[in-house]
Amino acid sequence: MSPSRKVDEIREGVDLTNLDQPLFDGADATKRDLVDYLDAISDRLLGEVRGRPLSVIRVHRGQDAFMQKNVPTYAPDFVKTVEVWAEASKRKVAYALCDDRPTLLWFANQRAIEYHPTLVLAAEPEHPTHLVLDLDPPEGDGFAAAVHAARLVREALDAAGLACVVKTSGAKGVHVYVPVAGVALDEAAAATRAVAARAEALDPDATTTAFLKEDRSGKVFIDATRVGGATVVAAFSPRVRPGAPVSFPLRWADLDDVAPGDFTVRNAVGQLDRAGPWLGDITADQAIPADLIEEGRAIEPGRVQAMHEGKRRKHAGGSRA
Repeated sequence: MSPSRKVDEIREGVDLTNLDQPLFDGADATKRDLVDYLDAISDRLLGEVRGRPLSVIRVHRGQDAFMQKNVPTYAPDFVKTVEVWAEASKRKVAYALCDDRPTLLWFANQRAIEYHPTLVLAAEPEHPTHLVLDLDPPEGDGFAAAVHAARLVREALDAAGLACVVKTSGAKGVHVYVPVAGVALDEAAAATRAVAARAEALDPDATTTAFLKEDRSGKVFIDATRVGGATVVAAFSPRVRPGAPVSFPLRWADLDDVAPGDFTVRNAVGQLDRAGPWLGDITADQAIPADLIEEGRAIEPGRVQAMHEGKRRKHAGGSRA
C-alpha cells in the first residue's frame, strides 16, 4: 500500500484516508473536518438526497473543483446507481443514489464537498416534489438584497396559498422551497415562472426575472429555471467557497441576523438549534392553484427568452451596419 493510501480510520466499513490534508485552498478546514461534519449531519443530509439522482462537486488536492455526475467505475458495490438519459450529451448517465451512511462516507473520502440532488425522485422522474426559487444577488455584498427578494417570493406564495421554507445557498444567495405533490414537470415549471413574475412585480426596482446578466441592472435575479431534473445544492451541503460554508435552513424571522459564512463545516453542527423548519416540517401535499399554472404557461422560460433576445439584438446590430 502506497503512503498516499494509508488508511487513517474505518467507519461503516469505509476506508478513510489523508484526513489531515487541507480540504481546498481557502477552506480553513481539513478533509477530516469534512468527513466529521458529513457523518454528524448524515441523517439530515441523507433525507435531502435519498432516492434522488445525485451530482457532486469534488476537489482533488491542489486542483480545481469539478462536478461529477457519472459514478466512477471504481465505486464500491454498495453505491447504488440509476441511469438517466442526458438529452444534451445524448447518452445515459449513471447517477449515484446516496441512500445510506456508508455511501455518504465514501463520497466524503472522495473529497465530494457539494451535494446536488434533483428535484425529482428516481422512482418518479415526471413528478417534482418541490418548487425552488433561487435568489441570486449581484456581485458584491448582496445577501441582504437576496433576503429582501426571498420575502417578496414568500409574499407571492402566501397570496397563492402555498407554504414555503428558506435556506441560505451557502454562497451569496437564498433558496425558497415549496413542497408539492401530484404535479407534472411542465406544471411545476409554469408555476415557478408565475411565482417569480409575481414576486418581481412586488418590487421591480430591486428584483428581476431577466435571464441575461447584462439585463439585470444590479438587481436580484429571481431564478425560476430550477425544475424537475435540474439540481439544487441540498440543505446542509457544504460549498466549495472560502471558509467551507454550509447551505443552512433558517427561520424567516432570523434571516436579517445571519450571513452565509456563519455556518461552516467546522461549526454548523453546533448551531443546529438555529436551523429553521424544512420540507418535512410543513405540509408536503399541497396542490398548485390552477390559475398559477395557467399564468406561468404564458411566460416563456428564461432560456427561451434569452435566445429570442439574443437573436433580436443580433438582427438589430446587423440592421445598423
